Amino acid sequence: MTIKILSVDDEPDMEMLITQRFRRQIRDKSFEFIFATNGQEALDKLDANEDITLILSDINMPEMDGLTFLTHLNDRKNPFLKAVMVSAFNDMDNIRTAMNRGAFDFVTKPISFEDLEATLNKTIDHVSMLMLAQREHDQLLAIQNDLNIAQEIQQAMLPKVFPPFPERTDFDLYAMLRAAKMVGGDLFDYFLMSEERLFFLIGDVSDKGVPASLFMAITKAIFKSHFSSKDCAPIQEEVMRINGFLSEENYSMMFVTAFVGILDIKTGVVEYIDAGHEAPLILRKDNTVESLPKRGGMALCILEDFPYQAQTFQLQPGDTLFTYTDGVPDANNKAGERFGMARVKALLAAQTSAALPQAITEATYDAIKNFIGDNAQFDDITMLTLRYNGA
Repeated sequence: MTIKILSVDDEPDMEMLITQRFRRQIRDKSFEFIFATNGQEALDKLDANEDITLILSDINMPEMDGLTFLTHLNDRKNPFLKAVMVSAFNDMDNIRTAMNRGAFDFVTKPISFEDLEATLNKTIDHVSMLMLAQREHDQLLAIQNDLNIAQEIQQAMLPKVFPPFPERTDFDLYAMLRAAKMVGGDLFDYFLMSEERLFFLIGDVSDKGVPASLFMAITKAIFKSHFSSKDCAPIQEEVMRINGFLSEENYSMMFVTAFVGILDIKTGVVEYIDAGHEAPLILRKDNTVESLPKRGGMALCILEDFPYQAQTFQLQPGDTLFTYTDGVPDANNKAGERFGMARVKALLAAQTSAALPQAITEATYDAIKNFIGDNAQFDDITMLTLRYNGA
């Protein structure tokens, strides 16, 4: 990179001296010098050469002196344009004024070219540091903008209209995802496979941030594609196909825990696959809380041909199924204490039998936030709550 330096001096031999002294740098194209004889001419040179980085200016010059030139230079408000002033050794008043007006440094006459070269290099290093900081700042702004867009895209992928099926009275459902970062790896979904079958899914990608969000998007899209098809196979076969697809070329070695369920709306029977996920809780109509026994399989993407087996459990009218990711029990406060499953179960048990899924989910999240306090949320928090009312 060639550094453009504007030399402003009315002494006729200054151009020759500088060209001779810095001939190696000029030959190597490290430095390129542009010359002016007074401040006004220097301003014209700046207009014609916007990539000038450094100015070496005398103070005492005709037509426009160096101090006036500095004032005009400040009006340009270019933080990367630095001035080194030149004046007689005994002209300290003017040098002090120049420094007060924003000069970066100064050298005195008669000029020591060793001192001048060191001063120029120091100034160039400072400008380079400022430019690097600005580039890094711009890159951070660009990353932040990309993350904002990614967050909007990820949130747009999630169902967010509640109640999702307002015309249905036989069940109710509510879900929320609160990412620990701008984007996260948790996911949920639900949709009617038919008038009598409700598909629902909650999952958690092993990583966090942008990589996890990409894997989350792929996982959710694949589940939607497979289970919304009219030719949908039994739940265990579809999950095995999805696991095989996600496992292919999984060089990042991510995995996804998931709880995949299909509710028979007429009977209340839930057929499900537990792919290494947190055990759901069932809030029975009599306010007892049950933890669904773990009979699950392995998380997705760990073993490509894992033989997943479907399980079932029964929901009675008035029962509520509460599913969640590990960000719920693992939330911790500044003292390092976990929120824990005991608190989750106590919150569910404290709900009235008529509590709606939205009220249960939001009450749980509020309790977690109060528990965390000022501590930073370190993991995504996701919950999907399904109440079965019966036909």
